[in-house]
Amino acid sequence: MEEQKKSFMQEFMDFLNKYGVIGLAVAFVMGAAVTKLVTALVTDLIMPIIGALVPGGDWRSATLNVGNIKFMIGDFAGVLIDFIIIAVVIFMIVKAIVKEKK
Repeated sequence: MEEQKKSFMQEFMDFLNKYGVIGLAVAFVMGAAVTKLVTALVTDLIMPIIGALVPGGDWRSATLNVGNIKFMIGDFAGVLIDFIIIAVVIFMIVKAIVKEKK
């Protein structure tokens, strides 16, 4: 029997379903939203507390000068703290999802 020809739209929908592209797109958008949320949490709530504990307050602008080289250690430390918090939040979300599936 001759295979029926699929329309372009049907082939495209089959592709989306087969490779989970829609789920991936939703996860990407949610990841971006969670990143913004966690960054706001760190910037607006956690870092002011750390800034109050550090002499001078503006620790993100701390630098280490070695000759003509200027290392932005404060900025790196801030980004590192952001990353750790985002990683912990994502871990907790994934752990909750996996627990629900069992």
